[in-house]
Amino acid sequence: MTVLIRQLHKHFVGEVSGVDLRKPLTKQEAIDIEAGMDKYAVLVFHGQDISDDQQMAFALNFGKRENARGGTVTKKEDYRLSSGLNDVSNLGKDGKPLPKDHRTHLFNLGNCLWHSDSSFRPIPAKFSLLSARVVNPKGGNTEFADMRAAYDALDDETKTEIDDMICEHSLMYSRGSLGFLDYTDEEKEMFKPVLQRLVRTHPAHGRKSLYLSSHAGAIRGMSMPEARLLLRDLTEHATQPEFVYVHKWTVHDLVMWDNRQTVHRVRRYDQSQPRDMRRATVAGTQPTVAQEAAE
Repeated sequence: MTVLIRQLHKHFVGEVSGVDLRKPLTKQEAIDIEAGMDKYAVLVFHGQDISDDQQMAFALNFGKRENARGGTVTKKEDYRLSSGLNDVSNLGKDGKPLPKDHRTHLFNLGNCLWHSDSSFRPIPAKFSLLSARVVNPKGGNTEFADMRAAYDALDDETKTEIDDMICEHSLMYSRGSLGFLDYTDEEKEMFKPVLQRLVRTHPAHGRKSLYLSSHAGAIRGMSMPEARLLLRDLTEHATQPEFVYVHKWTVHDLVMWDNRQTVHRVRRYDQSQPRDMRRATVAGTQPTVAQEAAE
């Protein structure tokens, strides 16, 4: 079938039709979807009632699966999913919503902050593909911001100032901003800061974009208060309504986004009700900057 993409926002986001994700993609379909990702940065697929295996098979058209180790405080024996997908639900292994004081729940509240998936890894993620299996009745929209348009809108002086800046990213920065400070020694080692450029250039089309995330908590050569003020100012600029698309989930939506060109966040929702969202993550292929030790 022919892949059709209709633009939903003036800067980015495409709605895809003509594809059934339960079936293997043809080579041309995969090429067309990746080209759509390069152009629109976020693609929305409605009505895709897929299994975990079908979701993963779709994701693997665009690269290798990212190793999920080091992205959660959930112990392996407590994992709900065994399919290789990332569990971004509010559910425990028993299929029920986690208690409000549960450590995994408190840690996962960091997803309500603007972020780019896996920017806390030396080689950050390429694409994320999120499938809605159970939609919460109240809240839970996901918002996306176009970091290319946000960069383009900066004045030339700011672009020159930030162009070569290197940031430190860690899950401890994002969770610490919410008051989550309780880590084991093993977790502290696992979440050690990594280095990322503040401005990225996309390999397909060469557009520059801001590489922001709540995981960013320091900038090389700058005091921490100065760095955090600059990062906050840039995030406020980049997440103005002008640059933001709000996705209101319906069951069996699949939304796919390019972490190199966007940031996103989930909005607050009724945590007493189930929300089952499953993410396949396509690994990146190279670091944004050489990884010296970020001590």
